[in-house]
Amino acid sequence: MDLEGFVRRRLLAGCDDAEAADALAERISEFKNWSREQRLRFAGAVVEEVRSSLGYLELEDGFLKELLGYASAGVSMGEFGVGSRGEGDFFVHRRLAQIVGSTSAVIGPGEQDDAGVIKGEAGYITVAVDGMHSRLSEFPFLAGFHAARAALRDVCVMGSKPRALISDLHLADDGDVGKLFDFTAGVACVGELCSAPLIAGSTLRVGGDMVFGERLVASVAAVGTSDEPPKARRNAEPGDVILLTEGRGGGTVTTIAIYHRRYDVVKETLNVEFMKACEVLIRRGLLGEVHTMSDVTNGGVRGDAWEISRTAGRKLVFFEDELYRSINARVLRMLQELEIDPLGISTDSLMLILPEEAASRVKEALRGVAKVYEAGRVEVGRGVYIAADGGERELGRRFREAAYTKVKKVVGEEEPGDMEKMKRRIEEAAARAVRKKLAVKRFIQEELR
Repeated sequence: MDLEGFVRRRLLAGCDDAEAADALAERISEFKNWSREQRLRFAGAVVEEVRSSLGYLELEDGFLKELLGYASAGVSMGEFGVGSRGEGDFFVHRRLAQIVGSTSAVIGPGEQDDAGVIKGEAGYITVAVDGMHSRLSEFPFLAGFHAARAALRDVCVMGSKPRALISDLHLADDGDVGKLFDFTAGVACVGELCSAPLIAGSTLRVGGDMVFGERLVASVAAVGTSDEPPKARRNAEPGDVILLTEGRGGGTVTTIAIYHRRYDVVKETLNVEFMKACEVLIRRGLLGEVHTMSDVTNGGVRGDAWEISRTAGRKLVFFEDELYRSINARVLRMLQELEIDPLGISTDSLMLILPEEAASRVKEALRGVAKVYEAGRVEVGRGVYIAADGGERELGRRFREAAYTKVKKVVGEEEPGDMEKMKRRIEEAAARAVRKKLAVKRFIQEELR
């Protein structure tokens, strides 16, 4: 429970301090075994702090007022599907890249790629960060395990060898400290299997004193190095073939299995095949023959393929039978039985886009490491298509990833009716954030003169 948000909403709605404190004290009783006197004293302190923080709204100093506030878009994360790996999510990520602007990076936020790459004195340095799956808070080992795998995958698909992991843990006030240990064990397990040790991190409470509950929110970052230029999405060329390794799933598949009582499927996700496959390509000197690498995560094949098409300006055509064969049989059976679109969720396949003459050498190199399927081709044009029964049909984009839990099915996958209006509001908020960045930058530069 966000105590600060609870109180702020009431104060902005016109509640007086005593009324807000009384309401908060009542809610606190759901989390803390405190006397009413203690709850009221704590609630009163929260109200006083929040009331003070809202004082910036009355400031006459325009610069300070702008600095302390933020450009409200009037659009919430949930209603626009941010984090749900669909068109809404991708739209916001492009705005984030706009705020960062141009950089000296070889691969920066504007590429919308899996990781960022800079050129160092001795080669290329790749960095990536992935948050744990939000529904794995009560399963911290698996949360850490799959967040680490995700970060390492993102480093590997840039053609880099993983070197180290970093974790960032935030556990709410009532969370058991054991969650920190289990999450860390999951991260370290993957790091040891992939020779990329967990070397640093941070541990804090979610919201400090202002959030009650047991929620764990964490992320894992990975660092890698390479002598070769990155295998970016923009490198896909007409005539290339698309190879997919068997996708056995990660955090998303684990979540589906747990929340649908298909616990045996969780075992399928306990592997590091993806990273081992990339390691073989590096060791065998085959990386130079690959144009583009990606992992099938961001909204499944639908999401990743459309982002590759958009970035590279190419048409991707997938062979339906091979596409489904590339998903682990037990995972695919679970998805089909639960009526979850297998092409709309993260299956964690390694996608390799490379010239046809190199495909056989790569498949041979990966024999015994991972099952590989020739699942498609790249053509001139744009868009993503499925080839089946002698024809082609477009693989449509979705506003959100496939609804894979009962809660997500209630929320739905449909695009909101006022999408264009929300987009305009988000663009305006992003533009204001850019202006704010530049204003603060000028302020600091003037102070340094």
